[in-house]
Amino acid sequence: MPLVAHSGLPAFADLERHGHELLSVDRAIHQDIRELHIGFLNMMPDAALRATERQFIRLVGACNRIVQFYVYPFSLPEIERSAEARDYIARYYSTFDQLRESGLDALIITGANVANPALDEEPFWEPLVEVARWAEQNVTSTLCSCLATHALLKLRHGIERAPLPAKRWGVYSHKVTAPHHPLLREVNTRFDAPHSRYNDISRAQLEPAGLTVLAESEAGGVHLATSRDQLRLIYFQGHPEYDAASLWKEYKREAFRFAAGERERPPLPENYLSGEAVPLALELPDATGNEARVAAIESAIAPLIDNTWGDTAKAIFNNWLGLVYRVTDLDRRRAFMPGIDPEDPLGLLAGGPYESTMR
Repeated sequence: MPLVAHSGLPAFADLERHGHELLSVDRAIHQDIRELHIGFLNMMPDAALRATERQFIRLVGACNRIVQFYVYPFSLPEIERSAEARDYIARYYSTFDQLRESGLDALIITGANVANPALDEEPFWEPLVEVARWAEQNVTSTLCSCLATHALLKLRHGIERAPLPAKRWGVYSHKVTAPHHPLLREVNTRFDAPHSRYNDISRAQLEPAGLTVLAESEAGGVHLATSRDQLRLIYFQGHPEYDAASLWKEYKREAFRFAAGERERPPLPENYLSGEAVPLALELPDATGNEARVAAIESAIAPLIDNTWGDTAKAIFNNWLGLVYRVTDLDRRRAFMPGIDPEDPLGLLAGGPYESTMR
């Protein structure tokens, strides 16, 4: 929770200048400790539906232990599903109509599998636009993952993603490019993050639209960016939610496709495996069909996979939800508490402590 600046101690002013959240005594006295209600639009295909759900909810649950988080998964009926997945969603998920009526403080939107080169030709496009337009007026902040980032940048700014020469797939080192931004408080200035995508949106496309790039990689591209107001939309191109084994599972799926003659031999995810894990992984495509050998490879490789991004992901999510808590209204049907400027909710653009770094 934020510190209360209850005296003239110079340390409070120093901390505020360096991006720490501080409350005035008046704000602290009148602030009610309350829960946060977070929508989770899961557009992932059936095979990844529950894993993605678990990964993102885990990140939320790793945040501030004082605040109570309510997470409401929902999906879009237009996404093709198996009968089993439809039953699961009907049993455990909310509907958008329910959440629109009750209100949300924050929203997370996942990626999705697509079949068309143009996102606006996908069956989920119009329903996603409806959700995004509603959130724009009624939700404090929306966090987008991978394809959702590409979709909302197209919707809001007309930015078109560009196909990559080959799949960008692996774990890449990133540099924080806006170190004083409150989303990056206590985050290492260099950190790893996974990427897995066939398309890219570059810094050169983002900055002319008034967006702020917060972290990027020379090899992996932009990982994290924000809308001009610095909070309303958070854009991830990478996958901070991934488990240690997520890229391995993708590689295994591609190895099975290779064995079935559906694709050429898959390359290893970059910067992901090392040492004795590499020859084991390279053996997998040829071992496909031999269940015992595949099981032996997986058993041997599991302890050799490192997660070098989880702590950073938790820190960024913790900062994000802390900022939402700071400005959202007690009534979750309203995006902001009275006196908050929706165009500059954190006061970063007009006289705030980070004004010089945000322009």
